[in-house]
Amino acid sequence: MGDEKLQLPHKLILNERRQLTMTGVTEVVSFDENAVVLCTELGRMTVHGQGLQLRQLALDGGQVAVDGTVSAIVYEEARQTGGWFRRLTT
Repeated sequence: MGDEKLQLPHKLILNERRQLTMTGVTEVVSFDENAVVLCTELGRMTVHGQGLQLRQLALDGGQVAVDGTVSAIVYEEARQTGGWFRRLTT
């Protein structure tokens, strides 16, 4: 088998702002009690909150579960490459 990367579906399930379960996670960049930064199949995602803890971490299956009070989920937009003219024309 080659170096083909299996693309996992990216799904979020948030139960009462206290339990967040995700699939399609490729990397946990950082985490503390106020923020969890993840790379997903759809880009970098940051979960903001209070008392955040990683309850489940199974990157081989792309699954992550976070407990705590979730206040925001933010995706970073990919930066456009190219010069200023390319950004003007898009």
